[in-house]
Amino acid sequence: MLVVLGAGCSKASGTDGGQQGADAALSAALRAHADGRLDDASRLYRRVLVLDPQNKFAYYNLGLIAQTRGLDGDAADDYEQALAIDPAFDPALFNLAIVRTRLGDTEAATDLYRQAIAANPGDARAHLNLGFLLLDAGDRQAGTREFRAAVELDPSLASRIPDDVAAG
Repeated sequence: MLVVLGAGCSKASGTDGGQQGADAALSAALRAHADGRLDDASRLYRRVLVLDPQNKFAYYNLGLIAQTRGLDGDAADDYEQALAIDPAFDPALFNLAIVRTRLGDTEAATDLYRQAIAANPGDARAHLNLGFLLLDAGDRQAGTREFRAAVELDPSLASRIPDDVAAG
């Protein structure tokens, strides 16, 4: 789920000048990110965090940049910071699960996908990815259940289900 988040999502605190500065820096960071100016976006997201250390969107988007650059350890750190602020932040749960899978920590990834599904039961991609992890772990029955849930939520995912599982 590599989606930049934050526009219109920061907390409003009235006339708090620090918050207004954080909001302005977040808006500028989102523009730079959308324009592909990732170094500028990273610098601006870090500025947001100086002004608003509890801004989960800045941490999340820093994680996206790191993940895009293949810096999985850095991405994991940023996603974990976002989750420390909001443990049910579905996009960070989902992306951290992807990173944990790439880092070989499939047990943590499995748990993260389960948390993502608990936070957003309609996330077909989380069901699909969890199905693959469960299948790889030897739990064909649970994996098949997750594949079915994924396809029920998004029929276009049927083509991604392994043939031997889809046939059964």
